[in-house]
Order: sequence, then C-alpha cells, then structure tokens
Amino acid sequence: MSDKLNLLFLCTGNSCRSQMAEGWTRHLKGDLINVYSAGIETHGLNPNAVKVMSEAGVDISGHSSTHIDEFRDVPIDIVVTVCDHAHETCPFFPGGCKVIHVGFDDPPRMAREMAEAGASEEEQLGCYRKVRDQIRDFVESLPEGLV
Repeated sequence: MSDKLNLLFLCTGNSCRSQMAEGWTRHLKGDLINVYSAGIETHGLNPNAVKVMSEAGVDISGHSSTHIDEFRDVPIDIVVTVCDHAHETCPFFPGGCKVIHVGFDDPPRMAREMAEAGASEEEQLGCYRKVRDQIRDFVESLPEGLV
C-alpha cells in the first residue's frame, strides 16, 4: 500500500486546466502524490495546453481526457476542483474524500475572446502561459497547501 496521497484534479472537460495540474503535480510532486485528472464531461486534450506545458519542460501529450466516472473505484483522498462549473456540479465522493476548490481562469475562453478582439495567436497563448504558471505555483505548495 502506498503512503502517497491520491489526488484528483477535476474540471469541466478535462482538456486544459486539470491536465496542466496533473502534469505539474506528476513533474514536481510525483514522489509524494499519486495524481489523476478528470472532467464531468470529456472534451479532448487542448493542443495549446500541451504546447505551453512543453515550453515549461512538462510533456502532457500522452494524456487523455477522462470522465470522472472512471475513478469511482479509486480511493481518492482529495479532489481539487479547478473551475467553477466543476465545483458547482462536483459529484459525491464516498469515504471521507475532501473536496477543495482552487479556481483558475479558463484559457480557451479567454483566448477565444481575445481572438474575437483581433489578438494574435501568440497573444492568445499568453492566457495559457499565465494559467500554467499559476497552476505551477499552486502545485509547488502541495501537499501542505491542501489543508
């Protein structure tokens, strides 16, 4: 039996923020935490999330968008919701699982709004980089930051 904490990052579509959080946690805290990510829906892996994580030296290209139902039999200790929608609709987790909310901006939505205003692709990637770095800062505080 592992002494590692079982942590699940939950987002709406498991395409961007939760994927970045899983990647950072595996990269920075893999010796302390068994990390998973899922969505209340599955939207596929966001290519811009893959791109900006790669820029930071973290490869998430092998990740896939996973539905929360696939973790029903996994003994999760803590669920971290990383978007408001997932937090509001978070399913029940048995066994005293702790659920905390750490909301991050939605890079695809921000980039879409910027594109509509005429922003370049590089400017749009800035949204992803900003959230990537915020998620890294949060992950660096783990597991202490979860109490």
